[in-house]
Amino acid sequence: MTTLDFDGIPFNPLGMEQPTPEPPTTAPNPLPPVRESERLANESTYPAAGSEGASTRLVARSAARARPTDPEAAVHPVAAEAIAQIRAGVVEAHRAALTAQTALQREIWRRARGRAAVEAEVPALLIGADEVGRDHVAGPIATPKSPAASERSAQRRFHAAEGAFKPLARTTVVGLDRDALEMLTVAEMESVFGGSHRRDGVEVAARLAASTPLVLTEVSSIELYGGIGNGRVVARFEGDPRAAALQAAEVFAVFTGMPLCLSGSTLTGGVGDASVGTASGAVELVVDRLDVVPRPFLQATARLDGVAEAVVVTVMVAERAGAGVGPGEAAPGLLLNEFHMAHLARGDQAIAMGPEFAPYTGVRATRLPTGGLLLVDRVLRFDGARGNLESASYDTEYDSPADSWYYGDTANDSMPHFVYMETSLQAALLMGYYAGPTLTQPGTTLSLRNLGGTATVLRQIDLRDKTIQQSSRLLSTTILPGSSLQTFDYTLSVDGQPFYQGETMFGYFSDQALGNQTGLDAGRSVPSWLTAHPEAATRVIDVAARRADPAARACSRRKLALIDRVEVVDEGGNYGAGYLHSLRTIDPEDWFFARHFHLDPVIPGSLGVESVIHAVQEWMLDSGFADGMADPAFRIPAGIAFSWRYRGQFLPTDGTVELEAHIKSVRRDGHGATVVVDGSLWKPGLRIYELIDLAVELADRKASE
Repeated sequence: MTTLDFDGIPFNPLGMEQPTPEPPTTAPNPLPPVRESERLANESTYPAAGSEGASTRLVARSAARARPTDPEAAVHPVAAEAIAQIRAGVVEAHRAALTAQTALQREIWRRARGRAAVEAEVPALLIGADEVGRDHVAGPIATPKSPAASERSAQRRFHAAEGAFKPLARTTVVGLDRDALEMLTVAEMESVFGGSHRRDGVEVAARLAASTPLVLTEVSSIELYGGIGNGRVVARFEGDPRAAALQAAEVFAVFTGMPLCLSGSTLTGGVGDASVGTASGAVELVVDRLDVVPRPFLQATARLDGVAEAVVVTVMVAERAGAGVGPGEAAPGLLLNEFHMAHLARGDQAIAMGPEFAPYTGVRATRLPTGGLLLVDRVLRFDGARGNLESASYDTEYDSPADSWYYGDTANDSMPHFVYMETSLQAALLMGYYAGPTLTQPGTTLSLRNLGGTATVLRQIDLRDKTIQQSSRLLSTTILPGSSLQTFDYTLSVDGQPFYQGETMFGYFSDQALGNQTGLDAGRSVPSWLTAHPEAATRVIDVAARRADPAARACSRRKLALIDRVEVVDEGGNYGAGYLHSLRTIDPEDWFFARHFHLDPVIPGSLGVESVIHAVQEWMLDSGFADGMADPAFRIPAGIAFSWRYRGQFLPTDGTVELEAHIKSVRRDGHGATVVVDGSLWKPGLRIYELIDLAVELADRKASE
């Protein structure tokens, strides 16, 4: 680990007096040599800021090297460009703009939080499909017969809305007889719902009707996304209607696997006032809210035969008195589970990461994304130690149910590209943060940003209903005053077989460092190719109009409606093979700001990449690449290394996102076509994203059956 001086003026975004910063100290041990990488084949180099033709490694290549003696030489190679750019800018030139942005951003976020409190009462809705049915949504994780069959199945299913509750366990059981209900009274969750309702090391103590006699006689229907979108239970009872309402809610809590969060946990709850008596009949329970923060719980409304008014029901999963719920405590055998991920995203950081992280709760700090952008579920293994920032390795998991919102919204044959990026990057940043780089600078507000990486799809695979294993390594950490840089490599696998691998770098930046943003071009205003060639003749692809047609094929929709029009210059661009340009207005109400990140809203870089992909997809369709295809679909090609660099972020107040793509190559074969592009994205006046060798494949599903 290395500490370097920061060359700049201390920045105060609120204009308040601040104490004189203490001089930086140098860590006692320089960065040790690292081993030869097994992934040198996909190396990419980039121009350093302010230097034409100069190149530096974007991501750490674990090449063997001697231990440096000069402190400057001790810097890991991957940090060199970022350090140069941080030093190069003039903080004072950005102070006024960032001060205004910060004030606006805080006001927008204050209002958004107020709306969120109201919207939290409005449950997620379903996204319809061609054929209707409900029993599929509680289906087990199963291997589809083929990509084509899986796609047809997906077209017939509902997809959960972005932000809908993701159950901790899935089952095909959607009804219970009296014997099954009796088994739930003795905590036989696995026996009733199946093997997904068991986790190694987790004691299941939660039982039905712990506080009242069992009055349910059967449950005729359990719908994961029924009612108004959050769940529905229909049952019959004999006895106290209030007890029936409570037990129906307990059934749903167990059905979704909530007790698996906390080993040895029990169910507690209550029923609102109502004029009830002993009766028999039916109960319909509609779930209004459910979450795992601060503890797993649900709130529901029950309507019962013989009871005039609806009854409000609450059920919560509670740990044993005195039991720990922090890392390694909530569920033996797992360092972190879904409960910790949710707390890291928007809850108590002391629960998520340990007591050392308590000061980060309720303030702007490093977070995982939340809602439908939270794409890591569990940490299985961590081979490292807090405070050791030089190296660590770890294994994590993410479950990708076939009813996930992004499968319904993408034009891809399977998972959209941005989920590949997010699930791998989130696994990396999670444990890099757990190692404690921010703990070296107490009292400093640090925001997390991805700075770049390279990744390659090793093989194409349908990821619906798969559990993705993420194996990552922390390669290095460089500490600067007000900033930290970390490098990682990672591999994603299914059933032990790798399908995606890459390397990346993250930075933790103070307000001062974030204010010193000079983009990719050392602060110079570099125009898009179209701006620099005003004479170029353009034609327009009306993406919004095509999207408005429900029958339009291979079209990204709803939450993934990221662009509305594309300007095309045939035979334009850097390679003379075609040029694409798009401009989108940023709406501070855009859905992803509430998801990424809590108290620190920025557009996910992966969605910037996704928007360029959409421009290429629309161009391919407009250019006739799908002509003659019976069932066209987009895929991510295997074997093409893609690289990206980020040197800035899009804020809610930035006004616009401008993107361009230069067609680099087009390859056609008997199955379809593959297009490779280079691209860039701008916030007003500043180019901040660069994409190299981004590839899109269009294929005919019918031809591959």
